Amino acid sequence: MASVFSKIVAGEIPAHKVAETDEFLAFLDVHPLAKGHVLVIPKAEVDYLFDLEDELYLGLQAFAKKVAAGLKKAIPCNRIGVAVIGLEVPHAHIHLVPINGMDDLNFSRPKLKLSPEELKEVAEKIARQIN
Repeated sequence: MASVFSKIVAGEIPAHKVAETDEFLAFLDVHPLAKGHVLVIPKAEVDYLFDLEDELYLGLQAFAKKVAAGLKKAIPCNRIGVAVIGLEVPHAHIHLVPINGMDDLNFSRPKLKLSPEELKEVAEKIARQIN
């Protein structure tokens, strides 16, 4: 069964995309920990990050690095936090979260509620910084 991320890749569910290649996609989390919280995924349907073939895994990491650099330019923060949890959606993904302290990457914290307009504005701002 296709995950929600596979449906985003297929265009069946809209997303606020910030970067895309033939193999990978980066888009805003709709329930972010922080403004600019991005999910980076392979387009291939693979449930667990460490089940990706080596080439795809390394490509995903390189793509995430490029997205993180643009995210850091677009959203003021000390660092871009990286998390791989992989339990909430059965599709390999990496969380990139602008952080200023250790607690900013605590997934038990309440999520932000951003309007569709705010999400669109943030996605466009990040996308402009990714070359």
